[in-house]
Amino acid sequence: MNSGILYALATYILWGLFPIYWKQLHHIAAAQLIAHRIIWAFILLISIVLGTRQREKFRAKLDAKTVKSHAWAALLLGINWLIYVWAVNSGFIVESSLGYFINPLLSVLLGMLFLGEKLRPAQWIPVGLATIGVLYLTFSYGRLPWIALALAFSFAIYGLLKKKSTLGSLYGLTLETGILLIPALAYLIYLISQNESAFLTMNATTDWLLIGAGVVTAVPLLLFAKAAQRIPLTMIGLMQYIAPTGQFLIGVLLYKEGFSHTQAIGFGIIWFALIFFWTEGWWTSSRGKKRLAA
Repeated sequence: MNSGILYALATYILWGLFPIYWKQLHHIAAAQLIAHRIIWAFILLISIVLGTRQREKFRAKLDAKTVKSHAWAALLLGINWLIYVWAVNSGFIVESSLGYFINPLLSVLLGMLFLGEKLRPAQWIPVGLATIGVLYLTFSYGRLPWIALALAFSFAIYGLLKKKSTLGSLYGLTLETGILLIPALAYLIYLISQNESAFLTMNATTDWLLIGAGVVTAVPLLLFAKAAQRIPLTMIGLMQYIAPTGQFLIGVLLYKEGFSHTQAIGFGIIWFALIFFWTEGWWTSSRGKKRLAA
């Protein structure tokens, strides 16, 4: 099997298992968890940069424009992480997974609006269906599925900023966690002053899980970077649904979150839209290859 497929599979399986990890830390407030996630992820990433002697290469890529762009990316990433961890530990794993099902279609729309990319006529069908699915869920919930939409929008805009970046996955995430490092440290120092810090005050398991938050953040992203170098983006696009599918199943089967008949209809519309979207893309790509061959 292609090593790129194995890297991508490992990435999405790890992301799909995220809810189980964060549930082990449900007794700690989401903001404190994210602060630790930022700090330990930065320590791991900068250690990789220094350990592989890439310090000068990393510094050479930094300029005012790049730092400004990644500052906005860091803000979006922090918001996304905070909402996701809070949602998982508050019993909204299913709704969180919906956000990452919606995200690819939203990314397509942002590409069209800001990067000059164009949708084929048939591609408007899944975009319309996904919109109908979200509206249906809004009415069935009796409220806007804001968790799903906040996760989808924050990550899609983050992806848009990253697409314009000249930094790779390692340098980009190192810079972003570095930008968030000072406020994260300041927040933890404040918690220590208020005797509200969880680190080194509860038990060894909690301490190691907090440290491990950096590892579970950085490792999948580094694996993803390796996968992206080895397999086509179309294949990555198809495989990315492994993660939200895993999260959805964990929410329903492991943590027994409610999943009503009306939710099944709304999710079903969105899933059908995604299947239609990627089937149309695969079919168009196949036709193009046959024409070139002819």
